[in-house]
Amino acid sequence: MNVSIDISMYPLKPDYKPSIKAFIDSLNSYAEITTQENNMSTQVFGEYRAAMKIVQDEIEKTSGDEPKVVFVMKIIPFDLS
Repeated sequence: MNVSIDISMYPLKPDYKPSIKAFIDSLNSYAEITTQENNMSTQVFGEYRAAMKIVQDEIEKTSGDEPKVVFVMKIIPFDLS
């Protein structure tokens, strides 16, 4: 099953842009998924288990680097790309 995941990341600090860029760059390093960015969020597209594992790992990694960060996600069980 393919999935579309819409992720918004909100680092709770004044200089938030580098943290968001680093998160997106990390997602873009995986060949198993494709990403698309807009002004409000990043969309991740791919096979369900692979995409969810990648997003889970990257959120965990980012949460370790950013002590105060909020993620808002929508998971759509089909490919919207």
